[in-house]
Amino acid sequence: MENSNQHKVLVLLSGGIDSSACVHYYLTKKCDVSALFINYSQIAAIPELKAAELISKYYNITLEKIVISGGNKWSDGFVIGRNAFLIFAALMNFKVDHGLISIGVHSGTDYWDCSKDFIKIVQKCFNAYSNNCISLDAPFLEWNKRDIWDYCIKEKVPIKMTFSCELGLKQPCGKCLSCKDLEKLHESC
Repeated sequence: MENSNQHKVLVLLSGGIDSSACVHYYLTKKCDVSALFINYSQIAAIPELKAAELISKYYNITLEKIVISGGNKWSDGFVIGRNAFLIFAALMNFKVDHGLISIGVHSGTDYWDCSKDFIKIVQKCFNAYSNNCISLDAPFLEWNKRDIWDYCIKEKVPIKMTFSCELGLKQPCGKCLSCKDLEKLHESC
């Protein structure tokens, strides 16, 4: 990210560790950061929103909220097209004509929408829609979950305020992939 202090940044804030780390990352780069939470009828929408509100308050940033209704009721962590949907919803709701939209995707997953190819394809669309004025940024794209965890510990990102259980249960639930990752990270501390 070049000239970050000149950028307005909209972080897709789910309330989880990765997106919370994104908020912290851009604030340390002196960016003008705001956040967007999208309720798309995911099982964990209520605890995720609570976490996003806590993180936004902690960092003193604006949190916009969108509720999408009428769609599927998602029953597990994998939702086909989820990241593309969230990113384009953020583009539609970006209140400036230049800047960055950020998502906390990282390496170490099998999800195509957490890959460099996905980010490049979406950026081509952003370029066409915004005349090359809005960029998609994924600052942790080459990091794995452990790298983000270590970054959060080192930088004192308030991990205890975050929520990552895909099933909306008390975390770590031991069932969903996010909580299994959390268990491994906690065990190694």
